[in-house]
Amino acid sequence: MRVVTFGEVMLRLAPQNSLRVRQSIPGTLESTFGGGELNVAVSIALQGGNSAFVTASPDNLITDSLVQEMGKIGVDPSLIHRSKTGRFGIYFVETGANQRGGTVTYDREFSSIALASPEKFDWDQIFEGATWFHITGITPAISESAARLSLKALETARQRNVTISCDLNFRKKLWNWKTNTKPQELARETMQSLVQYVDLIIANEEDADLSLGISAPESDVESGELNIKGYISVAKQITEKYPNVKQVAITLRESISASHNNWGAVLYDQSQQQAYFAPCDAHGQYSSYQIHNIIDRVGAGDSFAGALIFALNTPELSSAETAIRYAVAASCLKHSIQGDFNYSTRAEIEALMNGSGSGRVQR
Repeated sequence: MRVVTFGEVMLRLAPQNSLRVRQSIPGTLESTFGGGELNVAVSIALQGGNSAFVTASPDNLITDSLVQEMGKIGVDPSLIHRSKTGRFGIYFVETGANQRGGTVTYDREFSSIALASPEKFDWDQIFEGATWFHITGITPAISESAARLSLKALETARQRNVTISCDLNFRKKLWNWKTNTKPQELARETMQSLVQYVDLIIANEEDADLSLGISAPESDVESGELNIKGYISVAKQITEKYPNVKQVAITLRESISASHNNWGAVLYDQSQQQAYFAPCDAHGQYSSYQIHNIIDRVGAGDSFAGALIFALNTPELSSAETAIRYAVAASCLKHSIQGDFNYSTRAEIEALMNGSGSGRVQR
């Protein structure tokens, strides 16, 4: 495989020890890199796959550090466009605890990728040797120019017969680049035109509704009450509305509190007209992972997407039933890891997927 992902990378600044930002400034914030599409490329590389990341980034020391970090992890950094305009985006993360939810504060306006024009990227060259392309709904939400970039990338990938996945990733705080248009309206207007090129749709419990206008009956995302079987209907509706979509994966998060979530997913395969849930109990019934004492849930969806793409491109993991089990196990483990990146290995993921979840020390 060679998976190419496209989007924005940012500096992630986070207080330590579950402090709030206003408790930490002035003071110390932990700085790492983060961003949905890079997170996917990192997961694929760390699990043994071949991935590359495309972005526009300012020509400065921060980008030098990014290239160095990508090189250490194994993600190809050669497709980064060093821009003379724009800045490095930043976002601040507060980790929630118990009944206090986590928060994300963006500082990414006028970033290099938001200002980049389509002619800055040679998509035919970028897709040379590529077998898979991954994008999210975050990039077209950044700016009108970024939305045009996303469309051009998708058109070229389709012309070159590259398999395309898209994580809908609705971000209300970002969809504001069109005057007098509400975020949800702009997201639906934009994403519905992009989804026509996609083979695999990835979403969470509410993305399909907010981005495409397709919802699960009798689910209340805010309260954490989900009609699990209703998401089969959501997946079927997506494939009926967009015949190009071959598979739909939906993560299923039940938020009991910021520290306790139940976690699982469903993968619907249109050719088989079959839905596969994970994890399942000994009787084959859906039984979500019970995740207590969450360390960091930011990036969990990206870790799911990265693991799913990796599994679908790995022969021994590529069946729909196995791929969804692998992806859910990978993203479950991500909740125990600080930062955007999922540093779980393939061996660790397969161990959890096959029932080893006790957390015993490996000696």
